[in-house]
Order: sequence, then structure tokens, then C-alpha cells
Amino acid sequence: MSDTPFGFGLPPEEPDDGDEGKKKDQQSGGGQGPANPFGFGFPGAGGPGGDNPFAAMFGSMNPTDLGAAFQQLGQMLSYEGGPVNWDMAKQIARQTVSQGTADGTKDESVGPAERTAVQEAVRLADLWLDDATSLPSGAGSAVAWSRAEWVEATLPAWKELVDPVAERVGGAMGDILPEEMQAMAGPLIGMMKSMGGAMFGQQIGQAVGVLAGEVVGSTDVGLPLGPAGKAALLPLNVDAFGKDLGVGKDEVRLYLALREAAHQRLFAHVPWLRSHLFGAVEGYARGIKVDTAKLEDVVGQFDPQNPEELQQALQQGMFQPEDTPAQKAALARLETALALVEGWVDAVVHAAAKPRLSSADALRETLRRRRATGGPAEQTFATLIGLELRPRRLRDASRLWASLTDARGVDGRDALWSHPDMLPTASDLDDPDGFVHREQLDFSELDKMLGEAAGGSGSTEKPDLKKPDSDKKDDDTE
Repeated sequence: MSDTPFGFGLPPEEPDDGDEGKKKDQQSGGGQGPANPFGFGFPGAGGPGGDNPFAAMFGSMNPTDLGAAFQQLGQMLSYEGGPVNWDMAKQIARQTVSQGTADGTKDESVGPAERTAVQEAVRLADLWLDDATSLPSGAGSAVAWSRAEWVEATLPAWKELVDPVAERVGGAMGDILPEEMQAMAGPLIGMMKSMGGAMFGQQIGQAVGVLAGEVVGSTDVGLPLGPAGKAALLPLNVDAFGKDLGVGKDEVRLYLALREAAHQRLFAHVPWLRSHLFGAVEGYARGIKVDTAKLEDVVGQFDPQNPEELQQALQQGMFQPEDTPAQKAALARLETALALVEGWVDAVVHAAAKPRLSSADALRETLRRRRATGGPAEQTFATLIGLELRPRRLRDASRLWASLTDARGVDGRDALWSHPDMLPTASDLDDPDGFVHREQLDFSELDKMLGEAAGGSGSTEKPDLKKPDSDKKDDDTE
């Protein structure tokens, strides 16, 4: 590490000529270095380095003055919450949205005509899905969001996803302090965590803001990011998605409404699914290691003449999954769960759209490729939290669900969502025929056992998940 811990220096001494000296110093920059060493700004701060509170206070520093300098830093970074400064994340996300997308499209309020169009599309989509799945409608309402509204609605879900990994980074920033400073490092570690929270807030906010310019609904990443029971489309992004496809605008909107409504049915009527998915993400995050050597190298050799260095380090990623059986199992559970959700939606939507939309095949393939490659914002999240929220085996899962429909019918297929232990596993995706023709569990007996265990009458038939047809079951197991 460098002689000056974390690459910071002393705040400049106050000029001898008082306010006049301050004014001159502000006009000349005061020799305080570049404007933005941490790559993020604070609106409303004036003067050189005004959008950069760190550059304005650090010159050359020795360890004895570190506490005083960080006391000033703490006044600026007064955040005392969790591992991510979500107030900053929200602010930066909205700023990113207001700047528009790379193609020059600016966010705009949703008009009454667009809201009506989305509501009608979701309503029609739900009617079509009634023939393709035994799960009833899960959308209590349908809404049309602007990009800014999407940011507001989905931030609570991003908090659940990001906080576990960010907590590890905050701890790691304290761990890299020199040994001789550990005894007096209590308040200092808190400041370091505040800095980490600010840096993460900036990065997450930017990623969420960019993603708001790409998504078409509330379930694009395969997770329920919006409020429960609320199907949502972003008309501006729906238009951008269909711009060069050669497909009518109404047809594109309807197909995307089918996907949104199908996700809503699954998450509404499989009560354990949301916690299962978020728990799989958290389980994987627990096995993530922070590359402390890289973090120490970046912070210790930080060069004020290279303002973007720290931000670039975060973007390159500092997270490594532990090479342990438990971590590999956690990753397999997560990838399989994402693939099963997306594969089921893909199969059900195709069954509903194929007889009714001439462009169903083309739209299906476009969305499959879109999910397989991901966009810039998804790649940013991959480096920030060490995880790609991408269903790598979407096609395998979709084929398996389609085969289950042919072999067991819609009811038999959807009944597998009754419990996570009944779902196909990663090995079943390798051998879908083996799973499809495996002897099917007797769900009526399972319902009876669950009812007796709960102290009921023994009849716990679910209104949302229909039991497979017994005749069909006999055919499958001959």
C-alpha cells in the first residue's frame, strides 16, 4: 500500500488573506486536483470540485490527520443506513432516466390513450391465457409506466437483491486498513462503509437508470420486481422494442402483455416462488468472496490524477464465487429456478399466441435472444453483485414444459408448481424425456396428507393449482 492510506491527503490550509484568499483559491482551483476522483457527484455543490466533495478536502495526509479528514467527510456523507445509499441510488437512477437513452429517446409521461391500450392488452392477454394454463389471472390491475415510474416501483426489489453483496464490500473496506490503525479504526470503518454505500449507490443507481430504458415490463429479468398483482408495461420501451421488427404495434404490445400476465399468474398463485427465487439469489450471494487484494490495491494506489480509477475498478468487478460444492449447488439452484420460470412463461405464451398472432414465432425468437444476451445494464449488475440474472437454459426448460403439456395436459403440468420439490431439477433439463415419462406423484394423496398434518378435514384441494387428470396419469405411467 502507499504511504498515504487510501491515497488521500490533508485538507488545504485556510488562506492567510481570509475570504479573499478563499475566493481566489476557488477561482484557481486551489491546486486541489481533479474534479471527480470517485466518479460520482452531489447536485448543488458549487465551485471546482463542488460535485466532488472528496477532491475538495484531501491534499497530502499522514495517518495522524486521517481522523480529522474523515470527520469532514462524514459531514458530507451523513448516510447511516444499510450497505447501499439507496437515496443516492434513486436520485442517480432518475437523473440517468432524464438524460434519455443512447438513441436519444427521452422519458415522457404516459398519456390516457396509452394507459387504456395497455389495460386492454392485458385484459385480452388474460383471456387467451385461460386456455393455456390452469393458473387463474394474477393481475389485479394493469398499469402503464414511464421509465421514472418503473424506477420508483422496482427499487425495493433491487434492494433485496443487492444489499447482501454490498454488505460484504462494506466489511471488506474496513478489513484493508493497516494493522497499526485497527485499534483506532472504529469511527473510521464506519466512514469507509459510508463511502462504500455511496459508491454502490452511484453504480446501482446508474445501472437501474439504464435498465429503465431497456425493460418493457415489470418481470423482464425473470423476477417479480414490481408490486404484487400489478401487471405493467412501459409504452415508450414497447415502441422502441418493436420499432425495427416489421410487426404491428398492437401485436407487439399484446405479445408482451401475454408475457407480463403469464408471469403475474405464476407469482400470484405459486406463493412460495418469490421467496424461493430471492432466497436462491441470497444463498448464492453468501458464497461470494470480495477480492480484497484487488480492493486494497485500487484504494492504496489510488491516483487523484486518474479520477475514474475507482469507478472502473467497481465496473470490472471484485467478486469471486467460492469454488465449493455448496456454492456450486446454490448457483445451480438459482439458474434452474430462473430457467423454469422463463421456460414456463415461454411455453405458455407460445401456446396462447401461436393460433392467434401471425408473428408469434418471430416475437418469441426475438425475446429468447434478448434474454440470452442481456443488455448493458444487466452486465453492470453482473459485475456489481457477481451474478447474471439470466436463464441460461431457457430453451431446455421451454421444451420440457411443452413436452409435459403433451404428456400430462395443462393441469398435470401446472400441478408441478404445488411444491418446489416437485419441479424438474438441473439434471432433468439434461434428460427431459426421462422426467416427462417418470411415474407421476399422486397429488390427491399428497393433498390429503397435508390436510391431515394441518389438522384439517383431509381435503385441501387448491383453487389455483388443479390436480392432474387421473386417466391421463394412468396413460403416462403404463
